[in-house]
Amino acid sequence: MHDLTDRLFDFISASPTAFHGVNTAAKLLSEAGYTRLAEASAWDLVKGGRYYTTRNNSSLIAFRLPDKMPTGFMMTAAHCDSPTFKIKENAQYADAHYTKLSTEGYGGMIMSTWMDRPLSIAGRVIVSTGNGFETRLVDFKEPCAMIPNLAIHMNRSANDGQKYNPAVDMVPVYSLTEGLSVNERAAALAGTAPENVLASDLFLYNTDRGIRWGDYISSPRLDNMQCSFACLEGFLASADSASIPVYALFDNEEVGSLTRQGADSTFLADVLDRIAEQYGADAEKKHQLYAASSMLSCDNAHAVHPNHGEVRDVNHSVYMNEGIVLKYNATQRYATDGISAALFRLVCEEAGVPFQRYANRPDLKGGGTLGNISEAHVSVNTADIGLPQLAMHSAFETAGVKDMEYLIKASRVFYSKSISTHADGSCELV
Repeated sequence: MHDLTDRLFDFISASPTAFHGVNTAAKLLSEAGYTRLAEASAWDLVKGGRYYTTRNNSSLIAFRLPDKMPTGFMMTAAHCDSPTFKIKENAQYADAHYTKLSTEGYGGMIMSTWMDRPLSIAGRVIVSTGNGFETRLVDFKEPCAMIPNLAIHMNRSANDGQKYNPAVDMVPVYSLTEGLSVNERAAALAGTAPENVLASDLFLYNTDRGIRWGDYISSPRLDNMQCSFACLEGFLASADSASIPVYALFDNEEVGSLTRQGADSTFLADVLDRIAEQYGADAEKKHQLYAASSMLSCDNAHAVHPNHGEVRDVNHSVYMNEGIVLKYNATQRYATDGISAALFRLVCEEAGVPFQRYANRPDLKGGGTLGNISEAHVSVNTADIGLPQLAMHSAFETAGVKDMEYLIKASRVFYSKSISTHADGSCELV
């Protein structure tokens, strides 16, 4: 278990942004024998082959092909972006004493948790190649920024319910390491001169490495790199079947998914169509393939808070280290219904892992996931699942040690299965 958590922390540390998360997953897939495909090139897929492709370098889809016409697709989808602060194009400004960064919030973070922490900068720069450009990832790695709190002596109401103005309270101070500006340092890390950088997408991130403390782990970006890691582990360890296992990582879930690389894009549908066409599937056969497919939308869930049990739904309370969470919502903010829940229960029973049922308290509006968003483009039975954690959207989150292993085991079984559909509302997992 220690080895598993160390691998998770390595995965998270190597993934300070969605670009790096996709790059980290791509390296693991390549090491496992998966071939990278370019969306802009023709695909000549070999039956029995292993492949992956990326879009925007921040979303990824991997798959394995059976030797014969597949029966359907067995898919998991997670997201690799996290709440943070995006650095604006004109990155910094200064007064006589401080250099500060111009930023804006990305996603719904708990702002106070970002204060008084060592922060670094990572992302991508777009470098001119003369008659074109290429993308290069950069990671400053060492702390170079801080968002300082105002001392209690100057803000006596700090503990009485503070409201944060992102344009005032959350402005980071930047250290001119070796006298280099943000743009100059990013260019140097990209191996080019500042004048060759055409554009950039840079973000702040918490440099703290994850820790294990007894049965718990705490780390930046557990939401949702923990699910991303566990599903990838299960995908790589799964057995071949008559279906096509598909591992999907999407960007921009934290800001609504409505981008060309988000779950509300055609990315997944485009990839599945290209796969089906390699088998000679016509429109009729594609409909049959989707009807015998399933998806697990994997995103962490809210464990009962030890000090705030009043915000839970009493009959749908979930706890860390007590199993994978199956999420329900009557207004379909979670995609789970009776059919997808039954299928996932069979998977958990075969994997020998526990699961828990979660629903928000009726008077509290919970967050959504990419499940139903993705379903609007690829309509398959979908269950929303996740791993229970505390302090979701904090700069440092907490989860259980055991639950990640449960998801690895369950996803491995799920990927190794196929669905045989006899009639609407009934199926066999084989």
